[in-house]
Amino acid sequence: MAAPNIANLSSGIGKTAVQAVGTSATAIVTNSSGSGKVLKVNLLLLSNIDGSEVAQITVDLYRSSTPYRLMSSTAIPVDSTIDLLSKPLYLEEGDSLRLTANAAGDIEAVCSYEEIS
Repeated sequence: MAAPNIANLSSGIGKTAVQAVGTSATAIVTNSSGSGKVLKVNLLLLSNIDGSEVAQITVDLYRSSTPYRLMSSTAIPVDSTIDLLSKPLYLEEGDSLRLTANAAGDIEAVCSYEEIS
């Protein structure tokens, strides 16, 4: 099934995903192949919860087995939060938004998105 025409919607459900970011690329949000949906990511907050070390984050849009970097080894200051998105990002069928940290346990993420069909 193809992704829906967002000008002619039947359903829009708001969701929030959270993740403790590890050192392996792990999806915080995935739009499954054949879902018949598009996911509109509105907010991605990344917080360095380590009280003494700068943390580094890589964020990618994973499509067709290829990671496309939105942010690569970007520093997040101690006890700080960054807001990655200035505009919404759409995840098509088969896409994932993945996060990777330089050290496990230093970064937490909150992602707010809409599941549109």
